[in-house]
Amino acid sequence: MASTSTPLTLPVLPLDDEVVLPGMVVPLDLNDADVRAAVEAAQAAARSEPGKPKVLLVPRIDGTYASTGVLGTVEQVGRLADGDPGALIRGRGRVRIGAGTTGPGAALWVEGTRIDETVPEPLPGHVAELVKEYKALATAWLRKRGAWQVVDRVQAIDDVSQLADNSGYSPFLTTEQKIELLETTDPVARLKLATQHLRDHLAEQDVAETIAKDVQEGVDKQQREFLLRRQLEAVRKELRELNGEADGEESDDYRARVEAADLPEKVREAALKEVDKLERSSDQSPEGSWIRTWLDTILELPWNDRTEDAYDIQGAKAVLDAEHAGLEDVKERITEYLAVRKRRTDRGLGVIGGRRGGAVLALVGPPGVGKTSLGESVAHAMGRKFVRVALGGVRDEAEIRGHRRTYVGALPGRIVRAIKEAGSMNPVVLLDEIDKVGSDFRGDPAAALLEVLDPAQNHTFRDHYLEVELDLSDVVFLATANVLEAIPEALLDRMELVRLDGYTEDEKVVIARDHLLPRQLERAGLDKDEVTLDESALRKLAGEYTREAGVRTLERSIARLLRKVAAQHELGERELPFTITDGDLRGLIGRPHHVPESAQDPAERRTSVPGVATGLAVTGAGGDVLFVEASLADPETGAAGLTLTGQLGDVMKESAQIALSFLRSHGAELELPVADLKDRGVHIHFPAGAVPKDGPSAGVTMTTALASLLSGRLVRTDVAMTGEVSLTGRVLPIGGVKQKLLAAQRAGVTTVIIPKRNEPDLDDVPAEVLDKLDVHTVTDVRQVLELALAPATSGAEPEVPVAA
Repeated sequence: MASTSTPLTLPVLPLDDEVVLPGMVVPLDLNDADVRAAVEAAQAAARSEPGKPKVLLVPRIDGTYASTGVLGTVEQVGRLADGDPGALIRGRGRVRIGAGTTGPGAALWVEGTRIDETVPEPLPGHVAELVKEYKALATAWLRKRGAWQVVDRVQAIDDVSQLADNSGYSPFLTTEQKIELLETTDPVARLKLATQHLRDHLAEQDVAETIAKDVQEGVDKQQREFLLRRQLEAVRKELRELNGEADGEESDDYRARVEAADLPEKVREAALKEVDKLERSSDQSPEGSWIRTWLDTILELPWNDRTEDAYDIQGAKAVLDAEHAGLEDVKERITEYLAVRKRRTDRGLGVIGGRRGGAVLALVGPPGVGKTSLGESVAHAMGRKFVRVALGGVRDEAEIRGHRRTYVGALPGRIVRAIKEAGSMNPVVLLDEIDKVGSDFRGDPAAALLEVLDPAQNHTFRDHYLEVELDLSDVVFLATANVLEAIPEALLDRMELVRLDGYTEDEKVVIARDHLLPRQLERAGLDKDEVTLDESALRKLAGEYTREAGVRTLERSIARLLRKVAAQHELGERELPFTITDGDLRGLIGRPHHVPESAQDPAERRTSVPGVATGLAVTGAGGDVLFVEASLADPETGAAGLTLTGQLGDVMKESAQIALSFLRSHGAELELPVADLKDRGVHIHFPAGAVPKDGPSAGVTMTTALASLLSGRLVRTDVAMTGEVSLTGRVLPIGGVKQKLLAAQRAGVTTVIIPKRNEPDLDDVPAEVLDKLDVHTVTDVRQVLELALAPATSGAEPEVPVAA
């Protein structure tokens, strides 16, 4: 253990932010006033004492002196290496600082006690091991620094205190760590502390060397790869020149391609950033292939390519009329769009607020009316490119907006692919079957279409894959759907609705003659002079062999006819040319499938018994005729109440309850035996029970069927009706009047009853349909019964007066 000895009186030499340990020899600058004062004071005191001048070296941190100092002797006073005056001082031993005192010169004098730091011999085993470890660590550190001459000196030190104080030369020790070593008076504890500091430093140095080695290896690899790539490029260039190819042909120099491409400024900046990343990445990096695919997509998009619109309004209208019969609403809308576009271009208003004059139309109608083929005709009339995007069954939002580039196999969305396929920024894009879009855990594609179909937003459309703005404001979007209710309300609000409610029989004949027949003749390998379809045959095909809103089944029937004739000719059973009349149809393709009720035998008609009425309905395939049957149960066997069958919805069930309640409350007024309704069960059935049915428009039909059942009066065969009925007997308006009247005309009905408030809807019905129908508008269910029910005395159908 350390012990104390004789007290000393010494001048203080302060060391600012420095620490000197015993055994160290340090040069000090005498230009420092404190250093010079201490040295001069020590020299003055040494004149009266034998030996070298003595000073007390004390660390001074932020103006505060340490409690322990080092006795130092001034070995030499002279000039330092830079020529300034200096003194060479050697540390001799630790001194515990006491009280201040007086002495010669301007220095501060203090009293101190020398600390005895001897360690008894021989060294204990653990101390000897500690000495050995420290020497080994110090030797390893000195060898790394190349200080071979110092290694022998360290190995020669056997004193524990001197060995510990030797760490004062270590540059990696902080001032706080050196003060801790200075103030640790126990030599063994001090050596442990010095060993720990040296061990920690060597561990840090090993980690730093490992990191530096890894970094250097990476840099060397990149430099080697860079050099090899440059050599490879040089070899390829020489090969191209040797083969006579143009320099840069099939080159992967994306930077040159981007700079040469006609890209918008922001797109160019984004592309150049990706090129920078590509040049820094290696061939083995997966990011490189992603960037190349992205750059290829960007470069293939027609950023500034646009087709010139055909502003021949008369010519565009002629094209639409030639390719499609009927469909006047959509033809007028396209003609209006072209006329407005022409005027805007003439007045320099092509771009307003960054937006161009695109259009978003929704073509809603039953299958087979020509919605999809109309898109191609619109593009033809406008002189634009046409692209069809099939949305039926799409459930992934990324199909519309694209995938993030981080995904494997990422692709841009269908909208961007459509623009790329069209090769221009202003094509006609047909979004087919938009009502068939679904949603699941992968998102809602219909919600992603909100931005695409919004004229106020789509000039800055961002695809997730591209991540740059794409201007869709000049695109004409045509969306097709069968069922309007299946389109989300927010999406429908962004589109201009155009209804295609189906064709009249006359329109079907024109379409079959001008479009369907020539196409099917070609497919059957027949010339137009070899087989001719008489107009009577076409009319019978449209009226009795098919009953649809569109013309798909009609075209299949024509194809079947032509195949039959071609087969008979090949078998030698028929000579060509041949004209098919309505009388030949049954022998070629069998009996008619849809015979009007009025054409059937009176005993076979559905309305030949009381309690059956004919209604009109709208389905996804257009308008249709709907029969309602009513019956009363035997009071002894049937339970009282109302039974409904035919797979009816809640609204239709409520309409049946209302019809029954109205007849019960107004039976006496209508001269109906309503007493039967109290004790006997009422059963209302809608045939075609496999087809779900709903809606309020069958209210008057159910009321009429019940009234017919109770009164025993038949419902007229040629009468069909539609309308919602209230508890007071008012007939309320319904929807789909045009489709229902077309269905009535197709079914051979001649008299139709509709609500009075639906009278304005008759303006949408073609004139040739109205000419064939006797349409009555009513406000009260009593008028319906007066028109629809035959007199009770005879089954004859009276002359029906037109309701006011």
